[in-house]
Amino acid sequence: MKNKILVLNSGSTSLKFKLFDSENLELISENNYQGIVDRAETFKQVLRKIGNLDEIAAVGHRVVHGGLEFIEPILIDSQNIDEIIKYNQFAPLHNPANLGGIKACMEYLPSVDNYAIFDTAFYKELPEESRYYPIPPEVANKNSFYRFGFHGTSHKYILNQVAKELKKDIKKLKVISCHLGGGASVTAIKNGQPIETSMGFTPMEGLMMMTRCGDIDPGIVLKMVKQYGIEEVEGILNKQSGIYGVSGIDNYLELLKQRNFGNKAASLAFKMFVYKIKKYIGAYYAVLDGCDAIVFTGMIGAGRPETRDEIMGEMSFLKKTKILAIHTDEEFQIASEVKDFLIK
Repeated sequence: MKNKILVLNSGSTSLKFKLFDSENLELISENNYQGIVDRAETFKQVLRKIGNLDEIAAVGHRVVHGGLEFIEPILIDSQNIDEIIKYNQFAPLHNPANLGGIKACMEYLPSVDNYAIFDTAFYKELPEESRYYPIPPEVANKNSFYRFGFHGTSHKYILNQVAKELKKDIKKLKVISCHLGGGASVTAIKNGQPIETSMGFTPMEGLMMMTRCGDIDPGIVLKMVKQYGIEEVEGILNKQSGIYGVSGIDNYLELLKQRNFGNKAASLAFKMFVYKIKKYIGAYYAVLDGCDAIVFTGMIGAGRPETRDEIMGEMSFLKKTKILAIHTDEEFQIASEVKDFLIK
């Protein structure tokens, strides 16, 4: 009996899976493989751990960037997978890896349907004032220079959890959702819809992140391109900046340890990270005209309270706002959306 939904979250050097019962979405098994070299071989390990493959009704995949084209979950076929590939250039750390997981499933589970759930789809109805950049429309339209937003699957899951926690209708909630991990983003949600988010055309915009720069003066980028060239600058901004660029530390727990030991570079990186999050929370509180809850999720956001406490310090205007830490579950959110397909 085909009564299982497999969810695959395929990263550049990781492969995470969760297997759910398709009726009640109860978690059956899971694993997270880190530092993978051969994706196909790792996927075979996943299949061996699952055991009876005949029970798999469908596979759901997280895909980071779907552009303007993919604003709903889709059943993957040979044609639209080629269309998804077009967006690799806009999320080079994510989309190729996501597609690697899809291709592995298509090869080793050829009779099972695959569904793509796009992070950007959550932001399909961003207001115009948030969606567009202040550049000539002909330039924006020709190149699809719009703010797409990312971490949408996580923010959507968190919104549902907040509604349950506060026992309120999603369509009557105002929430600031902070996904803080290796990548980091903040989303303002009003009446069930995101109205503003920190990431934009690519996942580099917005908050300072583990290795990504976040907001930066475009003039700096132009100067860097002239000096170093496009490819090197892409590497600097994506992989050598952020917390790592300031501190030389690429592990957040190590950063906290070094900060507590009095490491000045670690302390500066931490202060910058916290400061930029505070700025976004303040701005989004204004955009929302108040909010019911501020939620922290992701490895950093829902991890040790040290960062949350520092962020929320000296923000007395939020004294009536609920502050929550909720562990995200993107795989559960994907499974629930795949289930909706199966019962149609």
